[in-house]
This record gives sequence, structure tokens and C-alpha cells, in this order.
Amino acid sequence: MPEPNAKTHLRRYLGSAREALLWKLDGLSEYDIRRPLTPTGTNLLGLVKHSAGVEVGYFGDVFGRPYDEPLPWMAEDAEPNADMWATADESREDIVGLYQRVWTHADATIEALPLDASGQVPWWPEERREVTLQQILVHVIADLQRHAGHADIVRELIDGSVGLRAGNENMPPGEQSWWEEYRGRLERVAREVGCNQKEMP
Repeated sequence: MPEPNAKTHLRRYLGSAREALLWKLDGLSEYDIRRPLTPTGTNLLGLVKHSAGVEVGYFGDVFGRPYDEPLPWMAEDAEPNADMWATADESREDIVGLYQRVWTHADATIEALPLDASGQVPWWPEERREVTLQQILVHVIADLQRHAGHADIVRELIDGSVGLRAGNENMPPGEQSWWEEYRGRLERVAREVGCNQKEMP
């Protein structure tokens, strides 16, 4: 039996992950929010688009509460990774607005169902398809926090901005010179250990 405040706590962590992800778009140009900054194309707006699809699936289809707005990039015949980037026709406002509407739908599911409500994840292996709302909340929070971490690194690569979310950067204090010295120290240690390993028989 879930503890009485479990749903409140889980909703708070879910909201925190959502806010962290969207915050990473603030103050950036259309180019920067779309820039692929890893070899696999990771980009900020794509992470938001993907996360909208995650919540549609897990808080909609899994519990028989389908989302009524079509998402063509989630169709079976969509090209691979279509949910991980925004096309030229999809604006920041389109994607962010969609995600915020998805929140409303997801939150309605969470509000309407008890944590032990059962659902089925059709894209999981058959032996694991039967789930509860509590299990899905934990799963989605973990997934969104992972993507918020991706977004944090991508944003730092774009303009050096870091932090957990607005008003709570959760970073140790330090001027740019301190961070440069810190990074330099890490680089020196890495090289030293790397060189020592190469010399070992």
C-alpha cells in the first residue's frame, strides 16, 4: 500500500524535472536550441519534443487515457529519431506549448487514478507489461531527469550556463578563474594517470 503522501512527493519530482528541462531553452536563439551538439544529434528542443512523447505514452496509452492531439513523429511509420529534433516547421512555441498541454493531460491521469492503478505498457516485454501508476511515475521521473541532465550538458556547451533550475543552480560558488583552474587540475590528473597506465607492463 503506497504511503499517504507518496503521490504528492512523486508529482513534485516530476514537476521539477519538467521545469529543469524547459529552463534550458531560456534566452537562447532558435539556432542554439536546435543545434546538434553530440555525434548522435542531441539538441535542446529535441529533448523537449521527445519528453512530450514520453508523457503521452506513459500517462495516456498505458492507462487507457489516450491524448487527443496527433503526434506524427510517434507513428509506427515515422522515420527513426523523428521525436528527437524539431523540423523547420515546428517552432519553439509549438513544441513548448505541446509539452505544456501534455502536462495537463498527464496530471489529469495522475490525479484521477490511485498509485496502485494498473496499466499496460505495450512496447515493453510481455513479462513486464503489467504496471502500476506508481511504477510509471518513478519510471518517467527517472527518464525526464536523465534528459534534463543531457540538456544541462548541452546548454553548458552552448554558452557556459549551468545549474539545476531557475533560482536553484545547485552549483558550488566560484568565479570563472576558479572553474578554469579546477578544470585544468582535472585535466592534469587525467593526463598523469593516463600516462602512468601506458607505462605499466
